[in-house]
Amino acid sequence: MPEYKLPDVGEGLTEAEIVTWKVKVGDVIAVNDIVVEIETAKSLVELPSPYAGTVTALLVDEGETVPVGTPIIVVGDASEAPAEPAAAPAPAAASPEIDLSNPAASGGGEGESLVGRNKTEREAMRRPRKATSPAAAAAARSTHDQLQASFTPGELVSPEVVEADEPAVPAYTPAAETAADGNGDLRTLAKPPVRKLAKDLDVDITSLVGSGEGGVVTRDDVQAAASGTSSEPVAPATTSYDATQGERERREPIKGVRKMMVDSAFSAPHVTEWVTVDVTRTMEFVERLKTRREFREVKVSPLLVLARACILATRRTPEINSWWDEPAQEVVFKNYVNLGIAAATARGLVVPNVKDAQDLSLLDLAAALNQLIATARDGKTQPADMSGGTFTITNVGVFGIDAGTPIINPGESAILAFGAVRKMPWVLDDEIVVRQVTTLALSFDHRHVDGEKGSRFLADVAAVMEDPAAALLF
Repeated sequence: MPEYKLPDVGEGLTEAEIVTWKVKVGDVIAVNDIVVEIETAKSLVELPSPYAGTVTALLVDEGETVPVGTPIIVVGDASEAPAEPAAAPAPAAASPEIDLSNPAASGGGEGESLVGRNKTEREAMRRPRKATSPAAAAAARSTHDQLQASFTPGELVSPEVVEADEPAVPAYTPAAETAADGNGDLRTLAKPPVRKLAKDLDVDITSLVGSGEGGVVTRDDVQAAASGTSSEPVAPATTSYDATQGERERREPIKGVRKMMVDSAFSAPHVTEWVTVDVTRTMEFVERLKTRREFREVKVSPLLVLARACILATRRTPEINSWWDEPAQEVVFKNYVNLGIAAATARGLVVPNVKDAQDLSLLDLAAALNQLIATARDGKTQPADMSGGTFTITNVGVFGIDAGTPIINPGESAILAFGAVRKMPWVLDDEIVVRQVTTLALSFDHRHVDGEKGSRFLADVAAVMEDPAAALLF
């Protein structure tokens, strides 16, 4: 049976998080059917299957982050049905069948991300934890033997199984008896973030009794154990987390673009400059473009003029469109502009870019920007769309912000923040008049872009924004 290994869906990505499985064990799939949604350091991606057949095993739980090359799903021949254990031949009191290849049948609902669930195709067993006591291990082996007997024809059926109208799932047992592998290794149920918290706080998670539903160890259990205030084992909670009476704090792992920005902020010496610009003529130009027949099918905004201004300004200051190669101690100049637009989405910040933007007409650039932003908001941006960027614009004005000190996108040398356009008093021909004004803030890598070059680039962009006709001079 072929195993589908997690591929490298971008440029040099090393790991990805399994977000949502689109299939379940027993499903029949065809080549290119979407089987899983993953999140990389750059975006959310749907992976198609390279194989056709029946899904026989899902090897990674939702919420787990695994390295590229890790087997994540097993696909068998389409004529093969997933193996189901044989029920014990007993009369009316026969034990209900339990399909361990189905996560829902092992106590966790579909989509639940719990470490410690059984998987039919995984042969490797974890070694016994040092903290496992001989008595607990013996109890776990006994539980395992009883479960194993229930799947073997003619063997003894465990008296723990209840007949009548009970659902075909195991009843709740304390965490110390929840699960055991063939070696008697107790497998405490807990989600990956909780396990990491236990490790960070030096708490033996195998010694805890989970207070969560189904005996799952929660963050509260770990924190209570770390502070020495853990109480006697309690029954599992029947309700989900309630912010009004639950934790006062919560944690989220840093991943995606946020994780990449940390490296950028502390590796490239940032310098930020500001300029306040009268963009009244640009706003008038945008209104005229909207009335032209060619632009009726595309959305036109001041961002379009700013994008064109940046592309033109890089011709006079190519250092802005270059990159500092630290290992080689060289500056790499790009003869093309892959213009990135930072977009806020439901899953965080993404920075897709328009490839070879310098070759596009104003109309084509408008269409490309519209498509790029729409795709990002739908969460469908692919890693290839976010790789290879050379310069980025972040439009903070849509949030009513005037300016800021943006952090350079990794692999680039500069980023421009576009502030809100506001009507403000402005001195024009020695008179105070109402004009439409904005602020532009440019952050650049001072290792190879000095103040003079950064200032020249920003002044060129401001000149085009103040009078779009100035673009004819470039």
